[in-house]
Amino acid sequence: MLDPREAIDRINAVYGSHAGHRALHAHGSFYTGTFTATSEAGRLCRAAPFSGDPVPVLVRWSNAGGDPDRPDRVPDVRGMSVKLQAPGGDIDLVAQTQPRLPVRTPEDFLGLISASRRRWALPLWLARHRSALPALREGARVHALGTPYSYAEVTYYPIHAYGWLDERGHRTWVRYQLVPLAARTDRPEEELDGPHRLGDEMAARLALGPVAYDLLVKKAGAGDDPHDPMSVWRSGDAANAGRLEITAPVDDPEQAGGPVVFDPTRVVDGIELSDDPILRYRPVAYSESVARRTSRPDGA
Repeated sequence: MLDPREAIDRINAVYGSHAGHRALHAHGSFYTGTFTATSEAGRLCRAAPFSGDPVPVLVRWSNAGGDPDRPDRVPDVRGMSVKLQAPGGDIDLVAQTQPRLPVRTPEDFLGLISASRRRWALPLWLARHRSALPALREGARVHALGTPYSYAEVTYYPIHAYGWLDERGHRTWVRYQLVPLAARTDRPEEELDGPHRLGDEMAARLALGPVAYDLLVKKAGAGDDPHDPMSVWRSGDAANAGRLEITAPVDDPEQAGGPVVFDPTRVVDGIELSDDPILRYRPVAYSESVARRTSRPDGA
């Protein structure tokens, strides 16, 4: 397995090492709200957050890069992480505007990060990794790498697949999708600019009312591979799993306590992990990143 210390070193070599910040998705803000599952989700999955009772959520919107001072106007993949905080344990959804990964292994992921920051290197990397092109074209089609008007107006994709178990133990492999319900009429009237305009816009928007998302799940069909983050599922079978409502910004919880980690392998009874190698690797990389940003009183 790739040494997580080397992985974080390689990310820091691209974006720099920034004390107290995540190696990736360094610039972001926290919000609170609730999630309420549909009855269909409850039939498919016995996990407590899908029982239909409202559960509190912690949300973090972010930019993908590892530089916390990079202004929001710079094109970037955007992230939306959701922590469903049910009594029996948390479930973390870690989503991004890129519909699926263009690589299958942590090593190739790091190679893409490095190449994407050097104009001359990316064409060479793509020439050696032609299998990445369909996923990157799909990302271009949905403007995954762009400058959205608002975090609240774009769709987010938790890349990895999960096995949902019902009360009888029947498994359904699913992929999540967070679909916005915001309309242009929900936009705040004031013109917002500056390096943190996405966070400023969200604060102004939430002052007018909640921001809502539908959580959709696409179900795997025959021949669809839940263990490959690059796979394209041909099945058109999908379900609405519930409504997410974000209601207010909150201060960064890490300023008053320990680290807050959105870990896509954090699941509870009723949800199983796939054997996706990137999914399985993420906890060790996160642990190394957390250790570095909490290793000294100043957060380094």
